[in-house]
Amino acid sequence: MTKSKDVRVTIALVCTTCTSKEAGGKSTGISRYTTRKNRRNTPTRLESKKFRACCHKHTHHKELKK
Repeated sequence: MTKSKDVRVTIALVCTTCTSKEAGGKSTGISRYTTRKNRRNTPTRLESKKFRACCHKHTHHKELKK
């Protein structure tokens, strides 16, 4: 069983540049990645560049607020 104050936590990264609705009114969904981060080394929100498959380009993804 893991402790609630564990040093490494699992976080979700969400695309910030793309919208969930594309041209034509079709919903392409929300681009989310999951990763783990160390609370002691990175206490601020994580931001990273990830590939978005429906846009076919790299976009900025930010940590999702819990």
